[in-house]
Amino acid sequence: MNMEASDFSFTPYAGAHDVAEAINRGCDCRSLDPERLRRQLEAEPSLLGLAAEIGRSRPQLFSATAVFIAPATLAAMADLIGAVESVLTLPACQAIALDRAPPIARIALGPKSVFMGFDFHLGETGPQLIEINTNAGGALLNGALARAQKACCEQIQPFLRPTAALGTLDQRWLDDFLADWSLQGRSGKPARVAIVDEHPTGQYLYPEFLLFRQLFRGAGIDAVICDPAELSFESGRLLHGGAPIDLVYNRLTDFYLQAPALAPLRAAYETGAVVLTPHPRAHALYADKRNLTVLSDAARLAELGVPQPLVDRLLAGVPRTVEVTPERAGALWAARRGLFFKPFAGFGSRATYRGDKLTQRVWQEILAGGYVAQDLALPSARRVAVDGQSSDLKLDVRAYAYAGAIRLVAARLYKGQTTNFRTPGGGFAPVFVATAGRLSG
Repeated sequence: MNMEASDFSFTPYAGAHDVAEAINRGCDCRSLDPERLRRQLEAEPSLLGLAAEIGRSRPQLFSATAVFIAPATLAAMADLIGAVESVLTLPACQAIALDRAPPIARIALGPKSVFMGFDFHLGETGPQLIEINTNAGGALLNGALARAQKACCEQIQPFLRPTAALGTLDQRWLDDFLADWSLQGRSGKPARVAIVDEHPTGQYLYPEFLLFRQLFRGAGIDAVICDPAELSFESGRLLHGGAPIDLVYNRLTDFYLQAPALAPLRAAYETGAVVLTPHPRAHALYADKRNLTVLSDAARLAELGVPQPLVDRLLAGVPRTVEVTPERAGALWAARRGLFFKPFAGFGSRATYRGDKLTQRVWQEILAGGYVAQDLALPSARRVAVDGQSSDLKLDVRAYAYAGAIRLVAARLYKGQTTNFRTPGGGFAPVFVATAGRLSG
C-alpha cells in the first residue's frame, strides 16, 4: 500500500469520509485482477476472447484502480436522485419539458426507462449532480469490473464494500427490463429483444452489447444486436430478419427518432407495437439539460409547489444552471471562468466547454443557441500508478438508476476537460463504500 504517512496524520481512527479521501488521494495500488475480469466477461462460451479484444482495441476502457466514497456520500446521491424524481414527475414540471420537445415525447406508454445515468462530481459540500442521461452506457461492464477486484493489501480489505449486491445484480438489470415490459401492459416476458444502435460493431461500448445479448439469452429471451436500418415495420409488427421484435433496448443517440432510417422503429413506437426503453419521453423529461435550469432555480421550484425541504436538497446538490440567451450574453461572458457550457441536447461530453478555455469563435457558436451555462463543479481526484509513476486523475461518479432507485455506482477516471477513455490509467473504475476505521501508512 503506497501511502505517505502524512496522509493519516489526522487521527488513528478516521471517519468514513476521511478514510475514502485518504485512500483516493494517497493510495495508487491496483485492485483489478485481470484474470478474474476475464472470467467475468467471458462467462459464456460465446464470449470467449472478449477480454483480449477489449485489451487490444480499448486499452483505456477499464482502470486498474478503484474509487472510494463514504456511506453519507452514497446516501446523499440517493436522496438527490429521489428529489429529482419527485420534481420531474410533477405534471407542471413535465409540461415545461414536453412543451419544448418534439411531439413524439408526449407519447406515454408506461415504461420508466432502463439505465438512467445520474452523473456527479464529488465536491467538498457533497455530491453535485452535473447531468442526467437516459441511455447511460457501461452498466454491465461496470458490474463485471466490480466483481473482478481484490484487496491490494490487508488494510484495504474492510473498505471493499460494493454499492450493490453484485451476485444478484444481473438479475436486477433483467428485472428492470421486465418491469418496463409489464408497465406497457405486456404479460410474461418478451420472446425477442433487439439491442439497437447505429453501426453497433463500431461503437466503443459494443462489448457491452454482447453482454446484454447474453443477459437476455440466459433468461430464455432471444436477442439480436442490430442497426436500425435492419428493422422493418410490417402489418403492425416491428421485424428483424422477418421475425418479430417485442422489446427494443435503445442505445441510439437520435433521442427523438428523427432520422429517416429510424422510420420503422418510430412507427412501431408511436403505435405501441413495441416496448422501447429508454424512450423519447424519458429523454425530454430527464436528459434535456434545460431541466437543470428548473432544478436549480428556487423561484421556479416554489412556483411548481415543491416542498421547501426538497427545494433545499436540490439547491445544495444541483449546480446553478441557466439557458444561454442573447440577453444573458454579457453577464455570462463576464462570469465565464466559473461556468461550464453544455449543449442542452448533447451527450458524451461532446461540444462542452469550460468557460476559462473559451475562445471568441467558440463563444459565438454557443451564442447561436442550444446551450446551458452551469456553475463549475470541480471534479475530485484519484491517484493512480502508470508505468511506476503516480499521477492524479479527475473522476466523476455515475449512478445507474431505475425509477429513482440506484442500482449501481461506478466512476470514470480521466485527464482533460471532460471524461474520456484515452487516459492511461483511466477509464471505468469500480466504486466502493468505505466505513470509518483505522488506517496506517
